[in-house]
Order: sequence, then C-alpha cells, then structure tokens
Amino acid sequence: MTRSPRRMALAVLACLVAAPGVAAGQTDEEAAVRAAVDRLFDAMRAGDSTAARSVFHPEARLVATQEVDGEVVVRTIPADAFVEAIGRPREATWDERIRNVEIRVDDRLATAWMEYVFFLGDELGHCGVNAFQLSKTADGWKVTQIADTRRQVGCEVPDPE
Repeated sequence: MTRSPRRMALAVLACLVAAPGVAAGQTDEEAAVRAAVDRLFDAMRAGDSTAARSVFHPEARLVATQEVDGEVVVRTIPADAFVEAIGRPREATWDERIRNVEIRVDDRLATAWMEYVFFLGDELGHCGVNAFQLSKTADGWKVTQIADTRRQVGCEVPDPE
C-alpha cells in the first residue's frame, strides 16, 4: 500500500504535535505534582524557607526511618521545623538529587516516590527513598507528608532528570 506524500506529511505532523504529551508520559496533574516536588528541592538548594513553606500543607509532617547502631529509628518532625532549618544561614548548600520519580494521582490525592542522594555542599550526606503524599487544595498541590529512608552506604549519584 502506497501513501501520497501529502498523507505522509500529515501523519508525521500529527505525530510531532502529539509527541510532547506522549514523550513526557505525564498528565497535567502529574506534572503539577512533579513541579511541587521540584519547588521543594529548589528551595532547599537556595536556602529559601518562604519558597519551601509554600509547598507544604499547614498540617504536614516528615517521617525519617534509618538504622542507628543496629536499631531502627523512626523520627517524626513537623514540616515547619524542616522549613525553618532550610532558611538558616549555612556555608554548604543542601542539594538533594532525585531520580526514578514515580507519580500517581487519584482525584485530590497524589504520591511521588523517588530515589535520592543528599549532598551537603560537595560531600555525600546520605541516600535513600522519598515517599511524598500530596493533596490538591484551592492553592494547588501541597505536601502533607514526606517519609524517607536514610543510609550512608550503597549510595549511587543519580544523573539529573
């Protein structure tokens, strides 16, 4: 079956127009969730507590799970304490590099799961997995909880996404 050059050109044009949505593989809501996640890490690198606070829901909390001296330790802190820490003056940048981000959305609930490596300046701090929970509010997607694992071994530096 042969196709006319005009039909072929239209088919190629249709593919190019559709490609950005297909290539990105994300819905608008998934992209908005990813943007909220990225805003938090950008705020950390900039030491900008105002930008960080804008990402969190007022009731948000952070949960960290790690092994210390052979014992599993789970720490929970209010997001406000984390936001305040982001804004404290420091010499070294907080640089959390993420990869393999998986986002799922249903109605007004979203999760974002990702591997990460945290650097304090140029020094490797720790690595693990972040599990974000977000809710869609009148002001957009807000982080309600971040749970993470933390370890110092087996950390692979991710390529930027």
